[in-house]
Amino acid sequence: MKDLNFRKGDAKTDVFGSDEMLQPAPVDKIPDGPTTPQIAYQMVKDETFAQTQPRLNLATFVTTYMDDYATKLMNEAININYIDETEYPRIAVMNGKCINIVANLWNTPEQEKWKSGALAIGSSEACMLGGVAAWLRWRKRRKEAGKPYDKPNFVISTGFQVVWEKFAQLWQIEMRQVPLTLDKTTLDPEEALKMCDENTICIVPIQGVTWTGLNDDVEALDKAVDAYNAKTGNEVCIHVDAATGGFILPFLNPEVKWDFRLKWVLSISTSGHKFGLVYPGLGWVVWKDKKYLPDEMSFSVNYLGANITQVGLNFSRPAAQILGQYYQFIRLGFEGYKAIQYNSMEITKYLHEQIGKMTPFVNYSNEVVNPLFIWYMKPEYDKNAKWTLYDLQDKLKQSGWMVPAYTLPENIQNYVVMRIVVRQGFSRDMADMLLNDINNAIADLEKLEYPTPTRISINKQEEIKGSVFTHTGSGKKVK
Repeated sequence: MKDLNFRKGDAKTDVFGSDEMLQPAPVDKIPDGPTTPQIAYQMVKDETFAQTQPRLNLATFVTTYMDDYATKLMNEAININYIDETEYPRIAVMNGKCINIVANLWNTPEQEKWKSGALAIGSSEACMLGGVAAWLRWRKRRKEAGKPYDKPNFVISTGFQVVWEKFAQLWQIEMRQVPLTLDKTTLDPEEALKMCDENTICIVPIQGVTWTGLNDDVEALDKAVDAYNAKTGNEVCIHVDAATGGFILPFLNPEVKWDFRLKWVLSISTSGHKFGLVYPGLGWVVWKDKKYLPDEMSFSVNYLGANITQVGLNFSRPAAQILGQYYQFIRLGFEGYKAIQYNSMEITKYLHEQIGKMTPFVNYSNEVVNPLFIWYMKPEYDKNAKWTLYDLQDKLKQSGWMVPAYTLPENIQNYVVMRIVVRQGFSRDMADMLLNDINNAIADLEKLEYPTPTRISINKQEEIKGSVFTHTGSGKKVK
């Protein structure tokens, strides 16, 4: 007897023999009725096929590989809400253990059993929390001194990550930017202090600038800030944005002083889902001592079965990433983390060396201090090329790679660069495949008879900029 429901998505239906596979996926309205989990899974899965495979995405800093046990552990905790400490008290304890481990990696001087820190959903929230704490401490000092507290500011280089722009906008705090140049590729301490005054809540050096991969010299900044504060009587402090470097420096360069060993470093933020080796989204922020974490940042509720106090902009959040971080700490240990970060750095140095040898390119920096670097076209080569780095990006996409091309921050925005981020899961063999694809792409682009649209567009922009200047009779250029 014929089964009239055969094509309607019941348990007997073959996925690709179902009526649903003849229909477009929903865009505007929820479907009228349900379908089987097998068909729903396949429809969602199929929409991801055209994307770059995560491990070939060299644009992202975010972890794209964890071992099977870590993945299993996180999947099993996908339904756990971390904030519900009454129901899941061991998760809260595990979170505290992770904060302790991170704080000690950064040489915390705090003697309390549970160190002063907070869980965050990515380093963006962690940065926000560090910035808000600095602002509230500054505001309290100003109030107690009977001084105005309506014009706070903070100082950072133009290599800032976008979260700091959000922080400035959302809390109405002026962001004073120290320009980066080809000569001064990291934050200049003296230039930063020229921008400071009694309203400065903090200076934010970066360990692993997103744009370039370089590290600001926090030790030199700390010395300069100490002299400045002694001279002016101000209390400018330092929050270190260590989204990248926070999980690189302790393992590969423990001798470098950038952390709580320095006098004015009062808080540090990092990303657990970058080189902390955990799937997104996870961040951590730690304060040097409990006294630097304002009481106003702790919020309590009692409607979950007990009195729960937490620090954070978010409330409900997944517990899976906490389990993933604690698992990695146990599974890898110090030596395991060191081995993975060392391999990532060695592969980065290899790519840096090989790309630096390619005829069209020059590396932005001679040194590699984090597992990422950038390069740009040699000016003399760029002048006659029919293609740009944007065209190379598109070519590499055809081979499955995502290698981003972008312009540098203000003041050096005329430079178009490319960046590679090397993470766990990227091998030397994959690096050779990438180099081979880059060479093949360049060979194809060199065969072009006419300039690409991006090359024409860039040339026009340069012509427009050049026409802004006119020559005077004295031979000088004036605007």
